[in-house]
Amino acid sequence: MKILIRFDDIAENMNWNLMEKCEKLFDQFNIKPVLGVIPNNKDKELLSYPFKNDFWKTVKDWQSKGWEIAMHGYNHLYEIETNKKDFFKYGGKSEFYGQSLESQSSKIKDGLKIFQKNNIKIRTFFSPNHTYDKNTFEALKLNNINEIIDGYGLKPYLENDIKFIPQLFYKNFFLPFGLQTTQIHLNYWNDNDYKNFSKLVIKYKKDIISYDEAIKMLSNKKVDKLIRQLLRKILIIKRKLN
Repeated sequence: MKILIRFDDIAENMNWNLMEKCEKLFDQFNIKPVLGVIPNNKDKELLSYPFKNDFWKTVKDWQSKGWEIAMHGYNHLYEIETNKKDFFKYGGKSEFYGQSLESQSSKIKDGLKIFQKNNIKIRTFFSPNHTYDKNTFEALKLNNINEIIDGYGLKPYLENDIKFIPQLFYKNFFLPFGLQTTQIHLNYWNDNDYKNFSKLVIKYKKDIISYDEAIKMLSNKKVDKLIRQLLRKILIIKRKLN
């Protein structure tokens, strides 16, 4: 069993006190997480958190340590209700689903310009609320992004010329085999949540891998495809019941 640590909703405005604690924890155990950075955050809830003046320098410093900086949407504003017709059947509102290819590509292009302005290289993406449609994937490819941290399965896989790194559970629940990606919303934590997370890191430190190591686990073997299809069915049914 291997674990990839993924943090969502990284932006100028966030819970910087807990983020600094996590950074010290990661440095202590040489852990290289994936950080989903919102390039042009307009989410009112997130804007209520403390602002960091040197945010982009900090992101660059994280990348220089080998942390993976991913593009997490563009402005984190949800515009369209998916009615569970989104690609992964998560449901809820979306920043991208249901919009034209031109509109989605424009958002991604504008987001990339912000990263490029700050000398930060981007190769991977994950959408707010896990919601995509076929236009999202085409828009990403048009902008030379071919890796997405979302999907089903226990190993990364290639589909439609995109590498998917699965992210299955909202909670830090780990099966005893395969690759599991966390989904951590640090901004909603309290000190006790951080303590529990630090215990998890210490417990599984030998099983936590980097993004580069995760990508190397890519497999399109029949058995992995069958597991992926089974997990997809199980989790979609579970979500319908919730």
